[in-house]
Amino acid sequence: MKHPLTFAPVLIAALAGLAACQEQPEGEPVVRTTLGEPDDVTLADADTPVPQPSAEPEEAALPGPSACAPASFEGVALTHCVADPAKHRIKVTYGPGDGSTPYGSLDAYAATAEAETIAFAMNGGAFSDDLKPRGYLVASGARLGELSRGSGDGNFFMKPNGVFYGTGGTWRVRSTDRFYSTVLDRPQFGTQSGPMLLVGGELGGAISEEGTSLAIRNAVGVGPDGKAHFVISGDPLTYSQLARFFRDELKVKDALFLDSKSSSLWDTATGRMDQGRTGPIIVVTKRGS
Repeated sequence: MKHPLTFAPVLIAALAGLAACQEQPEGEPVVRTTLGEPDDVTLADADTPVPQPSAEPEEAALPGPSACAPASFEGVALTHCVADPAKHRIKVTYGPGDGSTPYGSLDAYAATAEAETIAFAMNGGAFSDDLKPRGYLVASGARLGELSRGSGDGNFFMKPNGVFYGTGGTWRVRSTDRFYSTVLDRPQFGTQSGPMLLVGGELGGAISEEGTSLAIRNAVGVGPDGKAHFVISGDPLTYSQLARFFRDELKVKDALFLDSKSSSLWDTATGRMDQGRTGPIIVVTKRGS
């Protein structure tokens, strides 16, 4: 018969194993060292998922290619941005909340927007010194300004003036009188400005080929393929130069002047953020975002 002391090591080992299997106090993670790994590699309790190494390192999300590109016409530097119904949606915004208080600038709008969902934004539509819209404005589905068919001073009243509007992926530029006589239902967005640069492929009635008024300007036109073309100049140019670029280079038949002096563009892909006072803002968003 073996001496009782010979059972001591076995008994001690058994008791140690039993203690190791007992549940740890609540809140204390069970720490196990993985065999074959360095001693400082530990796993949390079994209910906590273990991160698995990725096959490839994650890359930072990129904004994607810009919808805007540099252009030049008659020696004038331009930026040309394209909204494609297959890739983009268009909306007009004016101010946060109920829209009664304008953003006043693109960077103020950008501070409230999800930049990753936006292709670009441009100031778009005539406004008064207090930033209130001068004419027709449908922003975020609400009509904030009535169609103006009156007369007055300034580029807005250079006839014909017009409206850029749309619903879904169908976008149009029409003269104010034609818009008044043909558009019966409120579109999802709409903004009025003036003058019309092109009407049916011809220079708008207020546009002179020999015009000498120079300014930084921006405008919009819709091509026969339904794409909306937005152009902003980097150098001062005349109304007729801007009109000819739409007609001769972009093959657009109807184009509307949007603004001058405070013309501004936000291109999320390049980080471009122009400074300037804005009333209505045209926002081109990415489909599926």
